[in-house]
Amino acid sequence: MKSITIKGSERESVGKVATKALRNAGAVPCVLYGGNQPVHFSADERAFKTLVYTPNAHTVVIELEGKSFNAILQDIQVHPVTDKILHIDFFQLFDDKEITMEVPVRVVGVSPGVLLGGVLRLNTRRLKVKALPANLPDFIDADISPLEMGNKLYVTKLVSDNYKLLHPDNTVVAQVRISRAAMKAAQEAAKAAKAPAKGKKK
Repeated sequence: MKSITIKGSERESVGKVATKALRNAGAVPCVLYGGNQPVHFSADERAFKTLVYTPNAHTVVIELEGKSFNAILQDIQVHPVTDKILHIDFFQLFDDKEITMEVPVRVVGVSPGVLLGGVLRLNTRRLKVKALPANLPDFIDADISPLEMGNKLYVTKLVSDNYKLLHPDNTVVAQVRISRAAMKAAQEAAKAAKAPAKGKKK
């Protein structure tokens, strides 16, 4: 999985006054969990743009004055009106410990059902996986090439030896639905087949 580096500074004071001063200065207060003890730090708000405002999943390298930590974003708080980032929690990664995170789904292949007029619906845009940090994928590929009209792609078709998918087996990832136009055409064809031929004498 791709990684983003964020450079910050450790915080000695974590009270409300100090936190407000950081935000006023354009910095975001953060906490790194998962190690022996929480690490409080701050970084420039602009440093988080490529991490927060993207549909992709990333791991993070947090650099704090000579110290480096591998982590993932665990939780983020934003202002309800301005969408300004108020606080971010990170969770530290270790090479020998599995981690759980959500990874985006990427559609690949061409569905025969779509070629016939069906509508592809992506039911699940992100899937929760559990893996060692080195095995975390950038995307989970959902191959829709076997999907005929009305077919569904279940999460069981996306299994991998590198990670576990933490979803029930009946989770639908994508499906090809019959479009209104295709449904109407089928209904008209059925009516035409049932109707007696014109001009035919008994």
